[in-house]
Amino acid sequence: MSTALKILVPVKRVIDYAVKPRVNSARTAIETQGVKHSMNPFDELSIEAAVRMRERGSPKVEDILALSAGPAKCVDVLRTAMAMGADRSIHVELPDSSAAGELEPLGVAKLLAKVVEKEDRNLVILGKQSIDDDSNQTGQMLAGLLGWGQATQASKIEFEEGGDKVSVTREVDGGVETLRSPLPMVITTDLRLNEPRYASLPNIMKAKKKKLEKKSLEDFGLEAGNRLKTVKVEEPPARKGGGKVEDVDGMISKLKELGAI
Repeated sequence: MSTALKILVPVKRVIDYAVKPRVNSARTAIETQGVKHSMNPFDELSIEAAVRMRERGSPKVEDILALSAGPAKCVDVLRTAMAMGADRSIHVELPDSSAAGELEPLGVAKLLAKVVEKEDRNLVILGKQSIDDDSNQTGQMLAGLLGWGQATQASKIEFEEGGDKVSVTREVDGGVETLRSPLPMVITTDLRLNEPRYASLPNIMKAKKKKLEKKSLEDFGLEAGNRLKTVKVEEPPARKGGGKVEDVDGMISKLKELGAI
């Protein structure tokens, strides 16, 4: 008898991928005021993966829970997640300030571990990284805290007959490798996994009726507080224009002049 899946999909509100980030005037962080935000693209892949598991029908998906931790506007990405197919969502509201408005990867992993325990999850699917801090740490830390098997940067997810074991294909240098693990499991998603669907207008309207719980860190026995402090943020130096050479000998001379060879 196959195990019914209870899936947790964390989603993060980030500056939209099409927006060029700017350093704020104080040079302490990236400017977020008045900037378009959307769901982290890797998290869109995770929601799509969970919904496709339900559509395949085997193993049975009992529940897809989306979760986001952050300021009040995170509700927008949770509504999007539910419009894409998540059944319900939890918003862990954090103070809207630069000091405590965003958890570090370890803080997120500790929160997710508490949610997994409280909500009786047996599969967590999350983006391999968020496009704002690019840490690529939360999934690995979560698996370590839970003592679960993990497969990172998934480009294909398949359930074996019976539904208790998962095979995950991931790209590595020089090819691909396939990992196999029994449930429960943590999977992080990569861009080749799927193409996320657009949330249709009817589903957006239905999402407004789905359950969205408001929680705080205190509800999970956790406190806000980061170990790292950003001292300064600067734009990278502008690249200098290139030069032209007449022939191969000229290129070799130029490279020697620059100390490249």
